Amino acid sequence: MITRTSRILIIALLLISFNLSASKLKILIVTGGHDFDRESFFQMFDSFSNLTYTELIHPEARVQLGTVDLNSFDAVVFYDMPKTITDEEKKSYYRLLNAGKGLLFLHHSICAYQDWPEYESIVGGKYYETKKDDKFGTSSYQHDVDFNVHIMQSSHPLTKGLIDFAIHDEIYGNLEVLPESYPLLSTDHPKSNILIGWTLKKSNSKIVFIQPGHDKNSFNNLNYRKLIKQAIIYITTK
Repeated sequence: MITRTSRILIIALLLISFNLSASKLKILIVTGGHDFDRESFFQMFDSFSNLTYTELIHPEARVQLGTVDLNSFDAVVFYDMPKTITDEEKKSYYRLLNAGKGLLFLHHSICAYQDWPEYESIVGGKYYETKKDDKFGTSSYQHDVDFNVHIMQSSHPLTKGLIDFAIHDEIYGNLEVLPESYPLLSTDHPKSNILIGWTLKKSNSKIVFIQPGHDKNSFNNLNYRKLIKQAIIYITTK
C-alpha cells in the first residue's frame, strides 16, 4: 500500500526529474560534406552534462533546418562542409538568424559554400580554396601540428576560467576574418592564421567560430571540451 508520504515523495522525484530534463540544452549538430572522427567527436558531446543533441546530415540537413520546429532546439553546431546550396536552402539559414538561434561553427565549416558570399558574413570569415584577388591569396592547411591556443579575452563568458593551452591539431593559414568579428582566440604558430576563434552578432543570433577541431586530439583535450561547452552555453544565453 502506498502511503500519502510515499505519494508525495514520488511526485517530488518526478517533478525533479522533469525539471532536470527540461533544463537540458537541446542542440542540432549538422554534419556532412567532409569526413571526420565520428566516434571521438560525439563522445565529446556525450560527456557534456545537461545537453542533448540531434544530428542532421547533408544534403537533407539544409532542408531540415528550414522545417524543424524552432521551439524544439536551442542552438545549432555546424561541423559540415557542403559545396553547393540552392536559393531555397539558403532560407533555412536566414530562418535561424531571424529566430535568434545561436550558431557555433567548428573547424572545416568555414570552408563551406565557397560560392555563397553571404555565408562569410554569417561565419565571420572565410577559407579560400582558390585565390580571392591580387591582395588576398589562397588559404592553406597543415595536419598534425602542435601549437598554442592563446586566450585573448579571459573575462568573456566563452573563455572564462580558461588559460592558454597546447593542442595537437590542424592549422589553417590565410583566413579572411571580417572586421565585425570579435577576437577570442589566437595562436603564434607561423603557418597558422593569427586569429583562430571569434564571435559576432548577425541579425538576432549570437555566432561563434572555433578553428581547432580536426580529430580526437582536440576532442579529447579537456581545455578544448570546456571551450566548446562554454561556447554552446554562451550562444544560448539571451
